[in-house]
Amino acid sequence: MKSITETSVIETVQDYRSWRSSLIEAGSQRPLLGFVPTMGALHDGHMTLIRRAVRECQHVVVSTFVNPLQFGPGEDFDRYPRTFDKDLALCREAGAAVVFHPSVDELYASGHQGNTTVIPPAALTDRLCGSFRPGHFVGVATVVMKLFSIAQATQAYFGEKDYQQLTIIRRMVADLNVPTEVVAVPTVRESDGLALSSRNVYLNYDERKRAPELYRTLCVVREESISGRRTLEEALRIAREKLSKVPEFALQYLEACDPNTLEPLKELKTPMVLLVAAKLGSVRLIDNLIVN
Repeated sequence: MKSITETSVIETVQDYRSWRSSLIEAGSQRPLLGFVPTMGALHDGHMTLIRRAVRECQHVVVSTFVNPLQFGPGEDFDRYPRTFDKDLALCREAGAAVVFHPSVDELYASGHQGNTTVIPPAALTDRLCGSFRPGHFVGVATVVMKLFSIAQATQAYFGEKDYQQLTIIRRMVADLNVPTEVVAVPTVRESDGLALSSRNVYLNYDERKRAPELYRTLCVVREESISGRRTLEEALRIAREKLSKVPEFALQYLEACDPNTLEPLKELKTPMVLLVAAKLGSVRLIDNLIVN
């Protein structure tokens, strides 16, 4: 095994485990190891997770792995942005100790088809994004469980932007007694409200100008329902109709849900989460707004 220096790249499970076993509790009150799982193409949202992990933990590992198991037929696995050199520089600048960058063959030695998978409860996976991306959350849960098993981290950091994913991972950790604490970090947005996403680079100029309409719509639903100007059902119905009339958007869902179970809500309840997904051109955008 090559020697591991500060902010090193580790590509194999064996080398990572050798590095992990070298860590020693230093009597610090900070958690020993923080973990930020990503698919690379890092943006300010990812960097917010990494910087927080660096502030809170003695050592931080960032994984950059584009997981084939969570992409369905016709989805953008092959064209998903891969910017490893830039990602590594950003991780070094933020103070991460290690970038774990395995190949597909390293994580799925027996192939990613027909292997053992983690199947979360259908109540969490079969609606919202799961209705449009069948099998997606099995792929997410499986790779996160594998990475948790490899990383052996004290804490793992996830953005609230992928709220359904976050809910599923929290449930998986609780159900399977995973000794890693899931830390949720608020969504990072552009100045016009658009949630940061690696896929935003695919938006053309006109699409990029339209994209913040999703967040603005969520804010309108929140304000109208909280103020009592409309019932929650009315606010959602009118918002769906407005978005559906915008030619550039192909609305997939706009829902109000219980923040823990993702069960749909028909009446105002706090806390709740508003979730939306739509295609804008060839780009699928998701967003959410937590209402407290």
